[in-house]
Amino acid sequence: MRRRVMSMLVGAVLAASTLLGAGPAAADTPPPEFGNDWHDPITAAPPVPKPHTKSCEVAVAEAQFKDFTPYKGTYAPPEKCGKGRWGKVVLRLDGKVKGRQYDRLGYLRIGGVEVFRTSTPEPSADGITWSVEKDVTRYSETLSRDQQVEMLIGNVVDDTYTGIIDVRATLTFYEQDKQDKQNKRDKREKRGHASPAVPDRVVPLGDGTSLTTPRNSERIIAEVYATGSGGGCEEYWYLTVPDAAPYSCKADHGPYREVQVKVDGQLAGIAAPFPTVWTGGWSNPFLWYVIPGPRAFDIKPVEYDLTPFAGLLNDGRPHQVEVSVVGVPKAQTGWSTPVNVLVWQDEKSDHVTGRLTRHQEGALANDSTYTPGSGEKAHRLDTEGGHRLSVSGYVNTSHGRVATTVTRTLANASGHRWTDGEAMDALKATWTDRETITTGHRAVRTDRTYTMDGTTTLGDSDRLRTEIALGDRSETTTIRDGRRGNWSVLDDRYDGDATYTANVPREQRHAVGTSRERYRLLGDTGCYDRTLATVQGTLTEDRRRC
Repeated sequence: MRRRVMSMLVGAVLAASTLLGAGPAAADTPPPEFGNDWHDPITAAPPVPKPHTKSCEVAVAEAQFKDFTPYKGTYAPPEKCGKGRWGKVVLRLDGKVKGRQYDRLGYLRIGGVEVFRTSTPEPSADGITWSVEKDVTRYSETLSRDQQVEMLIGNVVDDTYTGIIDVRATLTFYEQDKQDKQNKRDKREKRGHASPAVPDRVVPLGDGTSLTTPRNSERIIAEVYATGSGGGCEEYWYLTVPDAAPYSCKADHGPYREVQVKVDGQLAGIAAPFPTVWTGGWSNPFLWYVIPGPRAFDIKPVEYDLTPFAGLLNDGRPHQVEVSVVGVPKAQTGWSTPVNVLVWQDEKSDHVTGRLTRHQEGALANDSTYTPGSGEKAHRLDTEGGHRLSVSGYVNTSHGRVATTVTRTLANASGHRWTDGEAMDALKATWTDRETITTGHRAVRTDRTYTMDGTTTLGDSDRLRTEIALGDRSETTTIRDGRRGNWSVLDDRYDGDATYTANVPREQRHAVGTSRERYRLLGDTGCYDRTLATVQGTLTEDRRRC
């Protein structure tokens, strides 16, 4: 019974964006249950900061998606507003849809570079609109030239699923102010390379795995938009179980997942994927109609610092860069892993040499223990997993030898409980991803923690209830010459509780639901703290504390 409902689960996504929305601080009395319309989607995340300089807007794509035909067009950079050296570039997606539709996965590529990946909200009968912003300044090198554009939000429209997804994507370019230009010039002259935020080259790997970097590359970052999606069990990989356990979604070694990058067959980077829940997720779209879960419309790519491998990659030959996901059953699809490689070049050198000096990989741990249940006693799967990798290398640049060490430690602990027939299904899980990048006398440590605590029950009269809490937290600290420098803490928490009658037409579901999100961003540069709350699709609270 429950698995038929679970087929509603997901849709898709990826991007580093912010969902915008407008609404009252406190609405009128909410209705007793969901109706045919609700508040437009909104998140508590902050908008992209924008400089107070001259700006130019360029339309990138405008399309209606009703099948799996991609939009294809062309892009030309603005003639004014900086001519390729912009203070900031902001992508904005405006969408609208009405009727009935699932959440859908989408992407935007410019010059083959994946600049944005997103999923969509599920619409009301009367229709919704939403907007997403993303800072895409890091892709300035790609955006400085005429390019081909491809965009797709794969969709199905028929007599049942009537929602046509109508979107418009634009780029707004902001000129650098005079002080910003001087600061970047000073940094380039002092350090011999570009500003850390904006690479000199962006190389998309596309469907292939071959990479040839410029021979004077001194810093190399790979970004991977890794997401489990596509309608199968890998959309909710954190619930999969080994064959010995009686559950509808199987995986050979249970729910542990790890996204790996290899260079010429050698492990170069590891990361924990974020457990994104889409807007139909956990069998209950009523949880997400107004406030989506963390990153559901804002998928951050996983980043890997490959600078220790720069000496190898700079030999002028093509090298194999492969991405794989540990734990996915053989021959099973369900993961999307597009890759961009960001390169910073030493403009005063024709060839930056170097070598990999250390490579230490710990044993990968992935242990699942199944405890059988029967009757009202729940089955249980307890999983402990983790991995550690440390690599070091150096490059010989025009401004001296620069050594880089990247150390990353992953851990996952989860407890999955379910009853016969999966009328009750619950998961409590934590993922940690701790990374330290040391370059010279400077170290940047980032501690990421993802949490999920949810329970779905199918009770009398097919009343289905989902209670869930999701957490996305990261702490970043810079240490320079033994002293603490810049620091920031991001803490995004979602809590929801929704109930409806399953397996009946929408008008007979009598759905009720509450949701709340608190997004906090603290650091040496300031404070942002916003809380949103909804009842039956009505926004009842919009509170700012900073």
